[in-house]
Amino acid sequence: MASKPTRTNVVGSGTGNYGHGSIMRGGPGVSPNRLRPDIASSNRPGPSDTSLNRPGPGGTYLSRPRHGGASTRYGGPGPYGVSSGSVVNSGSSRGLMVGGGGETVRRGILGNDPEELKRIGNENYKKGNFVEALNLYDKAIAISPGNATLHFNRAAALIGLKRLGEAVRECEEAIRLDPSYVRAHQRLGSLLLSLGQVENARSHFFSLGHKPDQAELQKLQAVEKNISKCTAFRRLGDWTSTLKEAEASPQLLACRAEAYLKLHQLADAELCLSKVGKYEPSASACQSKIFGMLSEAYIFFVHAQIDMALGRFESAVTAIERAAQVDPRSAEVSLLLKNVRLVGRARTRGNDLFKSERYTEACAAYGEGLTYNSSNSVLYCNRAACWYKLEQWEKSLDDCNQALLIQPNYTKALLRRAASNAKLERWSEAVRDYEVLRRELPYDNEVAESLFHAQVALKESRGEDVSNMKFGGEVELVLGLEQFRSAISSSGASVVHFKAESNLQCKQISPFLDTLSTKFPSISFLKVDVEESPAIATAENVRIVPTFKIYKNGSCMKEMIRPSPEVLKSSVRHYSF
Repeated sequence: MASKPTRTNVVGSGTGNYGHGSIMRGGPGVSPNRLRPDIASSNRPGPSDTSLNRPGPGGTYLSRPRHGGASTRYGGPGPYGVSSGSVVNSGSSRGLMVGGGGETVRRGILGNDPEELKRIGNENYKKGNFVEALNLYDKAIAISPGNATLHFNRAAALIGLKRLGEAVRECEEAIRLDPSYVRAHQRLGSLLLSLGQVENARSHFFSLGHKPDQAELQKLQAVEKNISKCTAFRRLGDWTSTLKEAEASPQLLACRAEAYLKLHQLADAELCLSKVGKYEPSASACQSKIFGMLSEAYIFFVHAQIDMALGRFESAVTAIERAAQVDPRSAEVSLLLKNVRLVGRARTRGNDLFKSERYTEACAAYGEGLTYNSSNSVLYCNRAACWYKLEQWEKSLDDCNQALLIQPNYTKALLRRAASNAKLERWSEAVRDYEVLRRELPYDNEVAESLFHAQVALKESRGEDVSNMKFGGEVELVLGLEQFRSAISSSGASVVHFKAESNLQCKQISPFLDTLSTKFPSISFLKVDVEESPAIATAENVRIVPTFKIYKNGSCMKEMIRPSPEVLKSSVRHYSF
């Protein structure tokens, strides 16, 4: 009687490394139910094939015909469980195997033998050729879709390709085909843990009375401990401690994103949430919970909050509605859904009133929205615009500060704060904000002009001479040394073109300098003809034309001799901030 067959050619260990291990053939710890023959197996005798390869007369081995044909095998057993002699299988669609001298040559098997496809796929997997391995497993599954081992191995290849969501579904399919497949449960547990599905991971780790290996168990317990602490800190509103605990577990990315949001670190929150693994659980999967809501719903819940803070109202509504579909019983989700809708309505009403120039009523509408979401930078900024129109500069300033506290890089709020400071004649603060805006909007002439006027007003408030200050747009000709020194000592940067009327290169680059003076109006552009003003050329040690020098507060910051237009523009832009 034939010995009990085992599951063959299984890729990976199913533990913490998600299957990047050796090829396993059976092995300890496998439940009895898993020892039945694989459906796709073609090299092992099935229950009705116990008489295959029985000794025949004269020491030969007779092979029972397959596919209705007759075949005879000569010689002793060879590799892969077949003989090293010749096999003629006249009626088989699997083709002809011809061997001799200890070698076996297989012809026609690769196209329709799932076991052979699996074997070669495993070899590619071990070499790190995950794409090729995946293709081979796909071909094998197309022939034998009910083979749980093939789906298990396909999951390993997908993990190698970082396609974790698909790997989850393959493990689930392997378990559906063979519910007692322990190693598939273990691999699925590892995958789910990496995706933050902690409760679901635990259920698979401990399925069928088995336990995960020590490393996976410690990882699971550490994450569960972090979740417990995060839950307590989150309930108290202690987001700094929540963030600290969430950072200790890579699986808690969504929790980390929410903590960043509450701490007004929106860029970090958005970046963190973008790294959350995409996982769509099957309809039959037991979903994990975190903070009292289903894990999938929690991700949408955090998405909605971040979208709201960034003013993406439509996206926020979509996200929270999706969360409500996933977990309609969550009180937190239901409350946020209600608030998001109310905030959206308040914002729309406020915008309509603002367009109608009913600024007082618009203020009230935006304020109503803020009662439902006090961390909405857009509503603060919109209300600041209303206060500005109503000439209530202090209130406008306060709302701009609130918006920038929530979203530090909010350009509109920064513009309105700078304008409000200018109205309040707080020139130092206005200049500071406009300088930041110039770095963010280098080609915005309105910002450049506002910065210039704020700089002039600041100098005037300090009793400084501003008679030589002008807003760009033209290149000023400098003739005398005293005029030159006064010009380069003015506030901001000055670009000086040392030229000669007779020089062709100077003539060619002069129009480009005119263009730059228009693009960078906050910079003073000067030109010195070294033939007409040799004293300036001597004082500045200019011997070659065209030479460009950039000055700031009277000091030379950079010198360029015969620069290309690209280099000149890049340097001017650098010193325009």
